[in-house]
Amino acid sequence: MATTKKKSELTRIAAELQRAYNGDAWHGPAITVTLKGVPAFRASSKPIPQAHSIWEIVRHLTAWNHIVRRRFLGELVKVSPEQDWPPLEDMSNEAWDSDLSALEEACLALVSALKKHSRKSGGDAVLNRRVRGKTHNVYVMLHGAVQHNLYHAGQISILRKAME
Repeated sequence: MATTKKKSELTRIAAELQRAYNGDAWHGPAITVTLKGVPAFRASSKPIPQAHSIWEIVRHLTAWNHIVRRRFLGELVKVSPEQDWPPLEDMSNEAWDSDLSALEEACLALVSALKKHSRKSGGDAVLNRRVRGKTHNVYVMLHGAVQHNLYHAGQISILRKAME
């Protein structure tokens, strides 16, 4: 009788992050779907004056996917306001394309780090480790990253509707 290997929790979290970025998420459209066809001039607009623009959210998501990956790998990361919400300086089409590529790289690098670690013997043990400089553990941080990405995907959807 064949046995099936149980998926690790890290593998399941990586799959959730993947779906939130460009997969078939049950909640609604993934980040890539919400961003599809958004031109630079729309991405930088603020249809809701007190809210962040789509472009600002993209840069914020990029930063946080990198921060979470670095923290997952054990690095102590202190986040400045400029790192949290990187300012927009160049609003050209090329800069928009570059920022979309940077978001993809950040999301996929985090997923890759989790998958790589999940293949190690006892890989899920890292989930109980406290994040350096924080009071919460890696498990809480990673689930928070999934929630964070989905929260901002929803914001992007609302901003797109507000532009119409």
